[in-house]
Amino acid sequence: MAITKVWLDESSDECVSCGACEATCDAVFSVPEKMKVNESADFAANEDAIKDAAAGCPAGVIKFE
Repeated sequence: MAITKVWLDESSDECVSCGACEATCDAVFSVPEKMKVNESADFAANEDAIKDAAAGCPAGVIKFE
């Protein structure tokens, strides 16, 4: 099933603004000061990169469904 939603979940940890997500998938993520999700991005087309960014996030705050 394609990814339809991506968000920052800081309920247990905070984004450390390392930029790893942006380096992995700059079509979806940007880190001006804290990670932001580009809501107009095509999540389905970037599914593998979103999963890689979430897996590589040192704070574990990238969530998707």
